[in-house]
Amino acid sequence: MARTAQELLDAVVVELAPDSAANPLVPFIEDGTANRSAITALALEQRSVIPADRRSFLHLAARSADAGEAECAAFFRTLAEGEALAFDRLDALVAACGVGKTDADAYEPRAGCQAYPAYVAWLALNGTPVDVVLALTANFAAWGAYCATLVRALPDHYGFSEEACGFFAFFAEPAPELERRALAAVRAGMERGPLDPAGSVLRYGKLLQRYEAMFWETLADPARGL
Repeated sequence: MARTAQELLDAVVVELAPDSAANPLVPFIEDGTANRSAITALALEQRSVIPADRRSFLHLAARSADAGEAECAAFFRTLAEGEALAFDRLDALVAACGVGKTDADAYEPRAGCQAYPAYVAWLALNGTPVDVVLALTANFAAWGAYCATLVRALPDHYGFSEEACGFFAFFAEPAPELERRALAAVRAGMERGPLDPAGSVLRYGKLLQRYEAMFWETLADPARGL
């Protein structure tokens, strides 16, 4: 069993890392064979995902503060602030996909893509805050890696500008402040009592990863002509 907060965080990230086949779309974007329609759908789905996640993180911050878990509250507030910054970068991505505001507003989100933020909302209402910190940290590691691939592939194969890729670049960049807050939250949680990484942490994390995979699977079918 991990003896320090850092060891516990590292162990959970490794345990919840998705396998190489978990994302059926990003590899096709990486080699330039994905349809542009899938990239457009990815951008438009994020217009619903990001504000939903932001509200969930704010609720988690409030719950944590009410429970006296200041470190968890700080982590979730930092996440919410990041979602707001990311949302500001979405317009350039959507415009690069050739979608105007009227059409973007009329877009109907897909259930398979919105299952992820729906589960994050469930966690905001029901999850133990420190366990959610651990599960989200593991999930963000995978999401960040996908975004890093997109930042490289979209200009090379689809002609996207640096500004258009800014949304993905935001998530691909290291986030040392968020990492410090996650570590502080886990350390404080361990001081309050033993954490069980094999319990709700893994349940939360495995479901997050499955809903993340569902997001990409939903986008991949039309991208691959299935």
